[in-house]
Amino acid sequence: MSLTQKQIQYLKEKAHSLSPVVTIGQKGITESLIKELDSSIENHELLKVKIQGGDRDSRTAAAEELSKATSSETVQIIGNVITLFRQKKKESKFSLPKDK
Repeated sequence: MSLTQKQIQYLKEKAHSLSPVVTIGQKGITESLIKELDSSIENHELLKVKIQGGDRDSRTAAAEELSKATSSETVQIIGNVITLFRQKKKESKFSLPKDK
């Protein structure tokens, strides 16, 4: 599922008030972190992940790795915070806008 610009803007607005649910520490991305993140995305659909340290390229690479491992979409990366989204098939909290 690829998000359109309109959908990304909608999700950014919804994510604005959220706090990071998962934090990536010194050990980096581990199998247990991916399992925890997958479970959290299943429950929340839209969430923020905080990365401790690293430069822009490493944060971008981490976002790509996390979105691929959890079958989610990267909504945005601001500083050390990545916003991820994976919509539930049933009973989703989010009604994504359609492009015309």
